[in-house]
Amino acid sequence: MRKVIESTLLSIDGVIGDPPAWASGYFGAAAGQAALEQLPDSDAMLMGRRTYEMFAAMSRTATGGYADRMTSIRKYVFSATLGKADWANTTIIGGDPAAAVAGLKQHDGLPLVLYGHGPLGQALLEHRLPGELHFMIHPVFAGRGTLLFRETAKTPLRLAGTKTPGTGVAVLTYQPA
Repeated sequence: MRKVIESTLLSIDGVIGDPPAWASGYFGAAAGQAALEQLPDSDAMLMGRRTYEMFAAMSRTATGGYADRMTSIRKYVFSATLGKADWANTTIIGGDPAAAVAGLKQHDGLPLVLYGHGPLGQALLEHRLPGELHFMIHPVFAGRGTLLFRETAKTPLRLAGTKTPGTGVAVLTYQPA
């Protein structure tokens, strides 16, 4: 059975929305390399519509290993409103994301990676589907934006690892307790 690994960029004040506006000054070569290392060890990406639209737009101009892998990897986009996906290797899933991901986990293969903790991440966490959560905490108060912290059921976690790639970002890895 495959596991789901969530990887979320987070400001020190809990903002996850619009990371290009506040994270890019801290996303140095080491952080980029850490993100790239996760993709070859994954079979597919899981995304909500907004994350898909952001990454698809970036893919039109991005170059290099990370951009190439983002384009070549299988992508599952969970959306009730997205009509079509123009980015290569993308499948739109319009039904229950928790049921669909539980089904994807049953197949043999490498982990499934989820970037961000928007509505999709929240739904998967409520169903205890992620096997690991990676929070890349950036040393900046974003001041505004969508917050990670929303009302939800208590979810105990266990710290499984820490990294500091050198730009002031702290990467905390948690697993379900």
